[in-house]
Amino acid sequence: MPGGGTSTFTDPNDYQANLREARLDLVLTGAGGFRARLTWATLHQFHLLRSEEELPRIAYVSLAPELVFVGFTERADPPMLWDGDELQPGEIIIHSRAEQFHQRTTGPSRWCLIGVAPDHLGQYGAALSGRPLPLPAAARILRPASRHARRLVRLHAQACRLAETKPRVLAHPEVARAIEQGIIQALVTCLSTARTRGNGIGKRHHERIMVRLEEALAEHLGQPLRMPELCALIGATDRTLRSCCTEFLGLSPSQYVLLRRLKQARRLLRDADPATASVAEIARECGFIQLGRFAGAYRTLFGETPSATLRQQPESALTPKLAESA
Repeated sequence: MPGGGTSTFTDPNDYQANLREARLDLVLTGAGGFRARLTWATLHQFHLLRSEEELPRIAYVSLAPELVFVGFTERADPPMLWDGDELQPGEIIIHSRAEQFHQRTTGPSRWCLIGVAPDHLGQYGAALSGRPLPLPAAARILRPASRHARRLVRLHAQACRLAETKPRVLAHPEVARAIEQGIIQALVTCLSTARTRGNGIGKRHHERIMVRLEEALAEHLGQPLRMPELCALIGATDRTLRSCCTEFLGLSPSQYVLLRRLKQARRLLRDADPATASVAEIARECGFIQLGRFAGAYRTLFGETPSATLRQQPESALTPKLAESA
């Protein structure tokens, strides 16, 4: 059923939980309070998403397997990186099914997704371009003609603006159908006529290493892993892993692991009962052995002590101050 809406978030966990077709695991890397605005529009066959964020961050993104997604940004400065590649003005990226990738911002960002079932995309491609649109086995960055890219971005923005200001109008079946027809034509034109900025075999190998890094951290984040052990779990050399993390994350592996652990510790501290939980227990659960170093890194990153977070109510907790200093 067509519809839409918008919400503003000041807590990154709430923001992550409300993303529908795309699951994000966020690590904030910039100073200030977190703030994001999320707008979504559901048409008959298409799902539209528009996100505005104020802080730089790293996100590990997992896309829903039942849809094919096309992504783009609405602002070129500062650039947004998708698996280490800067998405240039006018470019779009078509993702493979159930793709997992890293998305990095270096400042305020506005990014968008269009999701559609593969069968429907194939039917639209055959009807409008005369041939089926092949689904990529790996993500591809495309460069449509500038007028085609501008039209797609404009129609997406108009639909999201309607979802923000007049969601009842968007919910009308005929209105939704008219909007969808314009987006279908613009999207098929972009996908069927664009040039490809391809990723080589080496790039895809690095993408797989980064996915294995996330899988290893998901399973072993609470263990005090050293770099040789982490590399063995991933199946990559120390040099290769460092190169991949610099390319995709802008951080060293140890810096990223530290940020992930501190984020996990903060979540557990905020959710714990201060009458029964202790900072030491939670720190050890997150893989920290030296509690003094943990407390120092935590305070540098979040601007308060772990015990202060434990005493706070979740809704009053602060967001990170400066990830780079960790």
